[in-house]
Amino acid sequence: MRRTFGLLLFIIFGIPTATFGQATPSDSQTLQGLLTEVRELRQDLRASLIRVQNTQILLSRLQTQQEAVTRASERLRDAHSKLADEQGHQKHIASVIKRFEDALSAEESLAIQKELRDAINHNKSELEDSTNEEQQRQATEIEAEQQLRTEQDKLTMIETRLDELVRNLGNSGEQSSRVRH
Repeated sequence: MRRTFGLLLFIIFGIPTATFGQATPSDSQTLQGLLTEVRELRQDLRASLIRVQNTQILLSRLQTQQEAVTRASERLRDAHSKLADEQGHQKHIASVIKRFEDALSAEESLAIQKELRDAINHNKSELEDSTNEEQQRQATEIEAEQQLRTEQDKLTMIETRLDELVRNLGNSGEQSSRVRH
């Protein structure tokens, strides 16, 4: 009877203890696996937040640079327009001088000839001033073209970086889905 009683006690107290002892490593392994996965998720989340912040910064820079390109384009358009106006003004003065010279050669009155010569000299002086102004406007136009090219190059560089970031986002998404499965 003692043996049966001893066996009964062993069965009642021994088996559950053995079962708890076996369950503990399994639970511990499960918890360790969950903890590892949570840590990986946290790292993925941090990496994603950094990529999002970098993307937002680049988008902000892109917008600012697009505005700079627009301003540079307007400045170039304005410089080109002013240069064209100055060149048109020169053509007008040259035609006026030609008309006065033609009138001078046909005129017989000395008083009118003197007035025509004075008008021709005045217009030649104005043409010289206009030529100097044209040179300044050409320099302004060249500077505006260079500034536009510089701003466009900066914009292209930002767009390239943004494209790389988008490609990296796609690649990291593929990699993280492969790792989890």
